[in-house]
This record gives sequence, C-alpha cells and structure tokens, in this order.
Amino acid sequence: MIELNTKKNEVMLYIEQFVDSISEKYLKPIETNWQPTDLLPDTACIDTFVRKLKDLQESAKELSYDFWLVLIGDTVTEEALPTYESWLAALDGVDIGKPGGWGEWSRKWTAEENRHGDVLSRYLYLSGRVDMQAVETSVQYLLSDGIDIQTNNDPYRTFVYTSFQELATNISHRRVATLANKNDNHTLAKICGMIAADEARHAKAYGSFVEKIFEVDPNEMMVAFADMMKKKIVMPAHNLREVGSKIGEAFESFSDAAQRLGVYTSVDYIDIIESLTKEWDISNMVGLDDAGEQARDYIMYLPDRLRRVLSRFKQPESEYQFNWVLPRT
Repeated sequence: MIELNTKKNEVMLYIEQFVDSISEKYLKPIETNWQPTDLLPDTACIDTFVRKLKDLQESAKELSYDFWLVLIGDTVTEEALPTYESWLAALDGVDIGKPGGWGEWSRKWTAEENRHGDVLSRYLYLSGRVDMQAVETSVQYLLSDGIDIQTNNDPYRTFVYTSFQELATNISHRRVATLANKNDNHTLAKICGMIAADEARHAKAYGSFVEKIFEVDPNEMMVAFADMMKKKIVMPAHNLREVGSKIGEAFESFSDAAQRLGVYTSVDYIDIIESLTKEWDISNMVGLDDAGEQARDYIMYLPDRLRRVLSRFKQPESEYQFNWVLPRT
C-alpha cells in the first residue's frame, strides 16, 4: 500500500503535466496585460496629471466610510501576497525550483496578483482620504504575523482553499466596482473590475486543479474538501490589525463593513460552497469508499445547515473607527 504522502506526491507530479498545458489559458501574456500605470493618472504628464488627480480626489470624497474600510481591507489583503506565494512553495509534492510546471504557475500567478496590491495602494495614496502610514503598518503586521489557513502543506486542502478564496475576492472586487460606478467613480470602478476579472480566471485555474485530482484520487480529495468546510475557510486577512490592537482585532469590523455594504456576505460564503460543489460534480462522483461517501454527504447537506444558522444572524450595525480613514475635507 502506498503511503498517503507518497501517493499525493505522485498525484501532484501527474497534475503538473496538466498545469503546463493550461497556464496560457488562465494567465495572460505580460506584454499585453494591464499594469497599474494604465489605470491611474500619469505623473510624467504634469498638466494632465494635476487635472486627473483633482478629478480622482473629488470623486473619492463621495465614498462612504464603510466603503473605505472595505477598499482598504481589500488592499491590505492583496498586499500580503508574499505570504500567499510561500504557501504554494511549501506544499507537499510541489517543486517550484525547476522550469515549467508548478514553478512556472506559481511565478506567473504571483506576477499577475502582484499588480492588485500595487494599483489599489497607489489609488489610496492619490485619493487623499487615507492615512497611508496606518495602512502600510497594517500590511506589515499582516505579513509579519502570518496566518494559518489550516491546510498543513497539503495540496488537496490548499487548492480547495485557493479555489474558494479566488471566487470570494472576485465577488468582493466586482461589487466594489459596482458601488464605485454608482458613485460616478469610474477610475476606481475600472481598477476593481480589472482585478475581479483576474480573480475569476485564477479561480477557474485552481478549480481545474481540484477537478483533475478528483479524477485520480476521488476519496482523499473528497475528504479534503469536507475537512476544509468543517474547519471553515479562514479569510486571508483574518489576522488584520492596526497599531496598538491585538492580532485579528480589526478583521471583524472590516467584515462587518463588507456585510453592511453587501460586498461580501455570509450568503456569498454559502453560494461559493454550492458553486464549487456543482463545478466539481460532487453529487455524481463515483468510486467512493465509506470515508468518501461520508465526506460527500457532509458537503451536500452543508449549505442548508448554514442557511438555518444564517436565519438567526443579525446584521452588524456599529462602525469601528479605524486609523486608516481620514475625515472628509
């Protein structure tokens, strides 16, 4: 009998061939991809820069306090990219030190994701509504504190996590874009829309990794999926904090703001579970042993259980006063 870790290593080696074949489908060529400077005022053209900067700051004045909390929280989350890349590098069976395969995917995915924090951070800086020193401190805290996504370097569980999180960030950025458009902030709407499109492609890629694993190791993949659902998906910014606050203290208030705005809600969490269940065709999976069947049963009934819990949920009303947001002038 093959030991579990050895088996997973073999599966990851098998999946690596598939990763090579789909990278071009889910990652765009650098030469034609968007860059942060494409979406913001150009400092090289001083006359147009001053005019566009004034327009940007005027449109930023109309955005609500909750909106700024969500936008800043999203930015801090995106800026913590080095932590996320290190997760991939530490996975069992994933060798990023050789050409092609997992190494190429990890580097190119990181390169695309890196633009998200860059463009959002620059927008915050130009907006005149944000204490950037406070935001940058929160970024450094999040990177230095780290976070446990509860996958224990297991690729199966990690790819469930990344599939879920890429869908969640797509929803969040897409809805922030919609709210920005409603406030006639078309620059920010375009920025968040471009980020959301990236996240959608990345979600499909990670989802396809899991789908491929199901083809060759359905029982262990099903158990891994159920295990991550039992633990609950921990958001990347779960340890979010400000100067003088405890680890994770700012996250709940950030989440409350997102819930009030409808940017990312408990309903979305449940919808993502159902989306992944459908994408991976969980209900029709064959060849499962007893552990796999039990795991499937848990997954299939989970959305209804969560909806019953959600029916007793009270919308958070209080606004926490962050150091991040400057008063309107």
